[in-house]
Amino acid sequence: MTNRNLFLLSSGLVLSSLGAYAQKTPKPNIIYIMCDDMGYGDLGCYGQPYISTPNIDNMAKEGMRFTQAYSGSPVSAPSRASFMTGQHSGHAEVRGNKEYWRNVPMVTYGINEDFSVVGQHPYDPDHVIIPEIMKDNGYTTGMFGKWAGGYEGSVSTPDKRGIDEYYGYICQFQAHLYYPNFLNRYSKSMGDTATVRVVMEENIKYPMFGKDYFKRPQYSADMIHEEAMKWIDKQDGKQPFFGVFTYTLPHAELAQPEDSILVGYQKKFFEDKTWGGQEGSRYNPSVHTHAQFAGMITRLDYYVGEVLKKLKEKGLDDNTIVIFTSDNGPHEEGGADPTFFGRDGKLRGLKRQCYEGGIRVPFIVRWPGKVPEGTVNDHQLAFYDLMPTFCDLAGVKNYVKKYTNKKKEVDYFDGISFAPTLLGKEGQKEHDFLYWEFDETNQIGVRMGDWKMVVKGGKPFLYNLATDIHEDHDVAAEHPEIVKQMKEIIKAQHTPNPYFSVTLPAFD
Repeated sequence: MTNRNLFLLSSGLVLSSLGAYAQKTPKPNIIYIMCDDMGYGDLGCYGQPYISTPNIDNMAKEGMRFTQAYSGSPVSAPSRASFMTGQHSGHAEVRGNKEYWRNVPMVTYGINEDFSVVGQHPYDPDHVIIPEIMKDNGYTTGMFGKWAGGYEGSVSTPDKRGIDEYYGYICQFQAHLYYPNFLNRYSKSMGDTATVRVVMEENIKYPMFGKDYFKRPQYSADMIHEEAMKWIDKQDGKQPFFGVFTYTLPHAELAQPEDSILVGYQKKFFEDKTWGGQEGSRYNPSVHTHAQFAGMITRLDYYVGEVLKKLKEKGLDDNTIVIFTSDNGPHEEGGADPTFFGRDGKLRGLKRQCYEGGIRVPFIVRWPGKVPEGTVNDHQLAFYDLMPTFCDLAGVKNYVKKYTNKKKEVDYFDGISFAPTLLGKEGQKEHDFLYWEFDETNQIGVRMGDWKMVVKGGKPFLYNLATDIHEDHDVAAEHPEIVKQMKEIIKAQHTPNPYFSVTLPAFD
């Protein structure tokens, strides 16, 4: 028996579809929609002037829009890890986009070569993740989109981590192609015993790069959304469901079907840009880059509208909480132009940076009759708060005690539930600080009230967000006591990791 199975048994974690969901007050269904590389200012309800997002804007009108919500990291894999594990990036196993497809044998798909193993660094198999908790508490679980929590065949793939139905990209590098050679699937209902590859038979007739690439007909974003919709359609209200929809839009590459969405923006942005492509990164050339990017967000908005419509059609709307957010700040890969769209919402920095623009994200919650309509909230939260919040909503008492792995020297849980804020109740606990670290740009971020410290290569920079939201004025020299206090937070929160490292500031 593996250490992981021993952990699950010793924790009382029985991953079955049976269980404790029959109660007087039915447990709420939860759908968590996390898109990819959308900046804080990319939606109409956050001030975006160029891009049409009527469904998400309406979701904000019908629910709660947060203005100080933060991702788990300024890039994909560690941000998703923070959400899944309830840990900040000073404690989590996954702290960067470590790849496992390099230097592996190649396999052939039609006229194309691809990697025989793909994926990123796995989640710690001895620390529980959200789908396992939800499944242990009677939920059926589905995930559709990007996984990025382990490579194929590793200790951490959807089939091993509490997911009943999965369809999408195990590997985020594979997701750079919107018309891929294959997607991944794990489906209990179809009899899968492990995560498998589903070959895109029509796509592999054409090359992976160049003009003929755009003859490929199987568009992954649409296919992933269709599978998510099928999964919702199967829900009958007898068992609560937990869905994680990690749509890849609007991440590069800038590519999509040439339908009415894209054509409409091509007319709107008549004077547009082109981009020549980057084959090594799997970003194909793109014309009408502004139209492509705007179209991808509007396409995503259409998906969100379909999800909400389906819930209403099935009579599941009133007992389903839907959350919409992004995994990190805006990108500039593949021809994307964040300057043109003002995508950082007047915040400094982009993806990969611990400045506000890299980690402050749109965050909207809708739950009819429970979450107050049309509210805007400035509660400071981070992705690692989702685990305790979902536990509160599902009626899981004292989740830390229940799911701590006692075989570990320390099993970290860093989140604070914000369920009281969502439900308009008193007693909301606040974070003393929020914490991020990211090895690829050698940065650390700490927020303490309105104070924000960014450490770059070991050097601390201090900003007062109350008066300097763009983080332009370093006031570290004027406030040595604050710098010292925040350094102590870093000293206490950073734990060594053999795969990821950052330069710590000098401690007094």
